[in-house]
Amino acid sequence: MLLFPAIALVLGTAVLAAVHHAEVVAHRVGEPMGSLLLAVAVTVIEVGLIVALMVAGGTETASLARDTVFAAVMITCNGILGLSLLVGAVRYRLAVFNAEGTGAALATVATLAVVCLVLPTFTTARPGPQFSPAQLAFAAIASLSLYAAFVSTQTGRHRDFFLPVTKDGVVINDADGDDDHADPPSGRAAVSSLALLLTALIAVVGLAKVLSPAIDDAVAGFGLPHSFVGVIIALLVLLPESLAATNAARRNRIQISLNLALGSAMASIGLTIPAIAIASIWLPGPLSLGLGANQIVLLAITVTVATLTAVPGRATRLQGLVHLILLGAFLLLAAHP
Repeated sequence: MLLFPAIALVLGTAVLAAVHHAEVVAHRVGEPMGSLLLAVAVTVIEVGLIVALMVAGGTETASLARDTVFAAVMITCNGILGLSLLVGAVRYRLAVFNAEGTGAALATVATLAVVCLVLPTFTTARPGPQFSPAQLAFAAIASLSLYAAFVSTQTGRHRDFFLPVTKDGVVINDADGDDDHADPPSGRAAVSSLALLLTALIAVVGLAKVLSPAIDDAVAGFGLPHSFVGVIIALLVLLPESLAATNAARRNRIQISLNLALGSAMASIGLTIPAIAIASIWLPGPLSLGLGANQIVLLAITVTVATLTAVPGRATRLQGLVHLILLGAFLLLAAHP
C-alpha cells in the first residue's frame, strides 16, 4: 500500500527536476528555442506513453490517443494559458504579450485540432469516428507540415513575434530582460542539463506508466468513464510545462508562458497524430480520433475565447479566469459526460 505514495513522491521530484533543467537549457539557448525544446521533449515522451499503453491495452484503448491529445489541448489552451494570464495580471495588473506570435500559434493549433480531431467525426469512409487509411495519411502529413512551418517561423525570420514585450509593445531581447542578470550557463552545463532533462521526462512518463494500474482502478472506483485515463495522463505529462509557464508568468514573461502553452498544444497534435498513424499499422483494433458533440463545442468556444484574448496583445485577470472556467467545464464533462 505504501508503494504507490512513494512512487507518487518520486514522480513529483522528477517533475521539479525537469522544470529546473529546462530553465537552465532555455537560459542557454534563449527564447523561443527554450520553450520549443521543452514542448517537443515532453510530447515525444507523451507519444511513447500512449503507444505503450495502447499496445498493452488492446482494443479497449482505441480512443486513448484522442482522449489524451484533446485533454492536452484543453489543459494547455485553457489551464496553462489561463493560469499564466491570471498570475501575470494579478502580479503586474496587466498581462502583456506579443499578439502576432500568439495569434499565429493559436491559428495553427485550431487548424490541427479541426483536421485531426473534428473531421473524423463527420467522415463516412469508415464506420464510427475513424479516418480511412488515406485520410489518416493526409492528417499525418498535414500535421507534420504545419508543425514544421510553425517551427521555421518561430525560430527564423519572425522570431521577434515570439519574444516577450513591454507594456509599450517593445520586444525584450534575451540580453535585455531585467531577470536575466546571471550569465548564461556554459555549453557543458547546458548539455548536462539537457541530458538530465530528458532523463527526468523519461522518469515522469515511466513512473506514470507504473502508476497506470492504480489510475485505472481509481477511475473505475470513482465511477468515472475510462476516457478519463487520458485526462490523467495529460495532466501528469504536462506538469513540467505548467510549472515552467507559471514561473515565467511570475517574472512577467507572459509570452514565454504562452509559447509553452500553445507550443505544447501544437506539438501534442502535430507530433502525436503522425506517430500514432504510423503505429496504427501494427496496433490492434481501430483508431478512434473523432471528438464527441460536447467536446467539439468545448473546442469551438476555447478557440473563440482564445482568439479574443490574443487579438489585443494584453489581458486582465478576467481573461485568465474565463480560460480556467473553461478548463473546469472540460474536467467536469470528462468526468460526467
